Amino acid sequence: MQVHVAKADISQLPVDAVINPANSLGVMSGGVAGALRRRGGAQIEEEAKLAAPIAVGAAVVTTGGKLWSKHVIHAPTMEEPAMKIGVENVGRATRAALIAAAARGFDVIAIPGMGTGVGGVSPDEAARAMVAELRAHRGPKPHTIYLVDLDDNILRAFEFALRESQQP
Repeated sequence: MQVHVAKADISQLPVDAVINPANSLGVMSGGVAGALRRRGGAQIEEEAKLAAPIAVGAAVVTTGGKLWSKHVIHAPTMEEPAMKIGVENVGRATRAALIAAAARGFDVIAIPGMGTGVGGVSPDEAARAMVAELRAHRGPKPHTIYLVDLDDNILRAFEFALRESQQP
């Protein structure tokens, strides 16, 4: 598995699937979810709501609507919109997203900072939990993962967690 860190708008990436750090209700109002809905269209949220409730630790795949990405993987980090969460939810959501990507045969996915917005998880904690799940994933797919965000603090946390995970 190749993992890259990139400063990018996840709603504009030409990948097989983008990850939405969702809520269990499928409501896409703010943060990454809101950006994906605004750029990709309301049908993304409509499909997510039809699949709700989506448990933390589970994930569903919907259309990407008008996004470059043809699919969105909704991996809830919280049950209701704007909930504060613990870092364990970040790990569970990341694992669920990877499993969903593998099940659908996606080669290239993009994952933003999970739980780092309204969830209240620090970028460092979230990045460590996410990288731990990437390292634990043993399937052949996805083979390329982009850890993306527009926030420099989150990008630095991704880079540090990746370096830290490679040390003996």
